[in-house]
Amino acid sequence: MKILIIEDEEKIANSLKKGLQQENYVVDVAYDGGEGYDLASSEKYDLIILDLMLPSIDGLTICRKLREEDGVKTPILMLTAKGTVEDKVTGLDVGADDYLPKPFSFEELLARIKALARRPLNYNKSQKLVVKNLFLDPENYEVKRGENTIVLSRKEFALLEYLMKNKGRIVTKDELISNVWSYEADILLNTVEVYVGYLRKKIDEPYNNEKPLIHTVRGFGYKLN
Repeated sequence: MKILIIEDEEKIANSLKKGLQQENYVVDVAYDGGEGYDLASSEKYDLIILDLMLPSIDGLTICRKLREEDGVKTPILMLTAKGTVEDKVTGLDVGADDYLPKPFSFEELLARIKALARRPLNYNKSQKLVVKNLFLDPENYEVKRGENTIVLSRKEFALLEYLMKNKGRIVTKDELISNVWSYEADILLNTVEVYVGYLRKKIDEPYNNEKPLIHTVRGFGYKLN
């Protein structure tokens, strides 16, 4: 799951990023409203955490533009020091999906994120993914093939999760970079090849009596089916 944080208080933004990465989310951060809007309108995210008071473009304007002008349906969790009923109503009216006043606990933020992820229009993070006898449980960070538990690194897990969410479809290397690595990461195409190789060694090679699940589509990318 890939999250964009738009928050001008760098200490808060960096703390949230670190905490969410420890929960196995891929996280991008923008410290300015203009930069945040550009990322939110051009990149694909599963959730946007949006501060209300921002330099350049405020959170309400960003939210309104994303919904009305760009047609972005990504769930938006709005953060603000303003906690009045009127502020909440205004935020929800312009298209925010949830509203969390500051200060807040990280545990509450995490619970709100998981609640938004369970909504029908978004990927259900609590739902297990299944491809043949390969099972992935995003909530409990668990992967099995048949009865065997497979231990993956965080990046391997994120890569497999994205491939399984898009099972049967060709996924390009550029798409994997955009959705599995953070925006500021300087990732080369052969880095994707290396990590796909890691996955094959754990997902397919030990099960050589069964058909492989990860396939290379030469000139295009990868497909899991």
